[in-house]
Parts: sequence; structure tokens; C-alpha cells
Amino acid sequence: MLQTILNQDTILVALLYLVLSGLYLLVMPGLLYFYLKTRWYVVSSFERGFMYFLVFFFFPGLLLLSPFLNFRPQRRAVKV
Repeated sequence: MLQTILNQDTILVALLYLVLSGLYLLVMPGLLYFYLKTRWYVVSSFERGFMYFLVFFFFPGLLLLSPFLNFRPQRRAVKV
């Protein structure tokens, strides 16, 4: 009986670690990429400092996603 309860707790803790690591390494950095893309050129100084904090905090996940997400600016249409 005790072994079954201990085994269930171990599985629960393992699943909790898996969910939290997925949030930290994939979900939140993905949301941060889109937030940075939409707000980069129109932020106040306080919000820019908050952006830098978020980039520092989620750096491992941003590093993991960086080869797959590319948000280069669009080419300008030069009118002659």
C-alpha cells in the first residue's frame, strides 16, 4: 500500500516538473517572442526595462526557440 502511494507521488512530481519545464522553456518564450515583435518600436522606457528583464529571465527558452523563429523586418518598398 505504501509503495503504491509513494509511486503515485513520484509520478505526480515528475509530471509537475515536465509541465513547468515545458512552460519555462517553450510556452513563455514563444509568447515573449510575439510580445516583443508587436511592442518593440512603441514602448515606454519602463516597459523596455521590463522587456529586458523578461528576456534575461527566459533566456534559455529564447535560445532554444531562436533557430526556429525568425522575425526579421519586412523589406521596404522603395517608391521611385
